[in-house]
Amino acid sequence: MTTSRVINFGAGPSTLPQSVLEKAAQGLLNFEDTGIGIAEISHRSKEFVAFISNVEALIRSQLNVPPTHSILFTQGGGTTQFSAVVLNLLARHKLLHPELTDDERVMDYVLTGSWSKKAFLEAKRLGGARANIALDARKYSKDGVSFDNVPPHDEYAFSPASALIYYCENETIDGVQFSPDPSAQTSFPFTILPRERSGLLPLVGDHSSSFMSRPIPHLSEHAVIFAGAQKNIGPAGLTVLIVRQDCLVDVDAAAKLGATPVPLCLSYKTLAEGRSLYNTPSLLPIYITGLVLERMQELGGLAYFEALGRRKAEKVYAAVRAGEERGVFQGKVQAGSCSWMNVIFNVLGSGAESRFLAGAEKVGMKGLKGHRSVGGIRVSLYNAVTEADTDKLVDYMKEFVSEASSFCSA
Repeated sequence: MTTSRVINFGAGPSTLPQSVLEKAAQGLLNFEDTGIGIAEISHRSKEFVAFISNVEALIRSQLNVPPTHSILFTQGGGTTQFSAVVLNLLARHKLLHPELTDDERVMDYVLTGSWSKKAFLEAKRLGGARANIALDARKYSKDGVSFDNVPPHDEYAFSPASALIYYCENETIDGVQFSPDPSAQTSFPFTILPRERSGLLPLVGDHSSSFMSRPIPHLSEHAVIFAGAQKNIGPAGLTVLIVRQDCLVDVDAAAKLGATPVPLCLSYKTLAEGRSLYNTPSLLPIYITGLVLERMQELGGLAYFEALGRRKAEKVYAAVRAGEERGVFQGKVQAGSCSWMNVIFNVLGSGAESRFLAGAEKVGMKGLKGHRSVGGIRVSLYNAVTEADTDKLVDYMKEFVSEASSFCSA
């Protein structure tokens, strides 16, 4: 039986801070001195209600979420939100514009990777409006079929009056992420988005794999932000929603006007009115997430983790470039579109990828194999991956490149 922990570079569920896991283990036996474990206690107990309220407060303060937005906790992962955002925002649009037919309603999708593509296909499957591709980054890729870039702002074609505008901030599978520099052409084009007559934006941001790693640009202008917890802040089983209050609509009233009926557990209004306790939530994931957020705050919050994330990513990308110069590695993503969270590259040569993975595992590093749909190597640098962990990987990458180069020149 393994007695020590390995370094986990997996894309999710991802690594968690050891100090948090140790404290969570105590909470499994005795939560908040109740004598009852967190996995056993009532979600309506005063202790848990106080705890979940504090989790909300920690997110609100660290992300600077304005009072115009509610913070909700639900289940089903980000993938369930592919459906929920469509149902809720089409219900909202039906209430605002009951005179329009389904063909006259449109949902805009920005496709920059595998997850935004999946979200678009779900919107298309559900119907209720036309699903429009406002941008397909594959057209601008090196091979014309892969997701390897974020195109410049003048390539977007938004509809004039969308029911929703969807984007995925970081594509975990493909390693593509919008630049945090608002002046960069690879940033998200907030300034050219079409607004509603009220001035609001029906903007939906999937931040699952970058949530709580750095500030969210234009957060207050979003209609909905959602994130699965299992990348940066907790285990699988919890999804965090940040919903502008005008999107907490009466879905039953919308259904009477012809909108698709929304299951109660997917209704944002139901979640908000029940303070995320309409049904039994994921108590253990919420508990661990709360412990992670408390630790984040103690370390300096988003400013600390943004700086840490930048350093980690720069180190790994530098190692990839050094390997490219020696003909050992090959980066997949075009410059300016590279993810801080998920570094994707190939190891060149017959059997080289397997040797790279086997060698990494021998020195205590796992979770580096790329997604089955794209292959290659994927280094996930979520918040709990330390700089020391990253340095160990970089040292291994340099050693692998040196040995591979020596082998090729022999």
